[in-house]
Amino acid sequence: MSSPPVYADLGKSARDLLSKGYNYGLYKVEAKTKTSSGIEFTVNGSSNHDTKKFVGNLETKYKWSEYGITFNEKWNTDNTLGTEITVEDQLLKGLKLSFDTQFVPQTGKKNGKIKTEYKHDYFRTNLDVDFNFAGPTIFGAVVFGYRGWLAGYQMALDTAKTAKSLLSQSNFAIGYTKDDLTLHTSVKDNTEFSGSVYHKVNKRLETGVQVEWTVGSNDTRFGLGAKYCPDSDTTLRARLNNASQIALSYQQKVRDGVTVTLSTQIEGKNFNQGGHKFGLGLDFEA
Repeated sequence: MSSPPVYADLGKSARDLLSKGYNYGLYKVEAKTKTSSGIEFTVNGSSNHDTKKFVGNLETKYKWSEYGITFNEKWNTDNTLGTEITVEDQLLKGLKLSFDTQFVPQTGKKNGKIKTEYKHDYFRTNLDVDFNFAGPTIFGAVVFGYRGWLAGYQMALDTAKTAKSLLSQSNFAIGYTKDDLTLHTSVKDNTEFSGSVYHKVNKRLETGVQVEWTVGSNDTRFGLGAKYCPDSDTTLRARLNNASQIALSYQQKVRDGVTVTLSTQIEGKNFNQGGHKFGLGLDFEA
């Protein structure tokens, strides 16, 4: 029996269907490789059409499987350095401990976070402490699962605030997963409500819908999405939202280790005025 997902992954199937595989507004290149010693390298860069800003990232990862330790180093073009050390299933089976730090050399700004996660057949819980000079923020969540049903709660305590406003975040979610169907609904801070349905129709076709509403607003936001794989090398995606924005994506595996993605977002309400976006992505893996 598998453990329930972490709280952040509840409803992930529908969210990924509506967001992943689209890179309109960007030119993006990503390359991945792995050495014979097991060190993984990931390099990616993207250029924004509108702002012309270039963003790049470099990530290295090494797993010391014998001791359940993973080292992860990150750097980006904003000159932010990140290091994460994770130890899993060593002190206790199902327990994962992580220490995550970030450092900006130009300003001297430092940030650290200690993360803990424990998983069991019927529940998964995590507790993170984000350290800063004003006072640490404590993030906690728990998800229970039984026969496909899922229920979770997430909260954040900001110790820098007064007792009345100490609870800075309070979220609740329930869902149901069965074979090729996933239902999810959540409430964020008693002001934002959302729900989603994900259905894997067959091995080639996936569909999903997501609805969101905020207290005090008359607008209901929604998105419809589909993903179709006519063969093992081709992926077609389409998405429509309440703003009449139509997104399309074509992903093609050119050969082993090389994938090209073309995507666009069409402004349906203002088709003649323009504002449409296009994107190109190249992925290399060796």
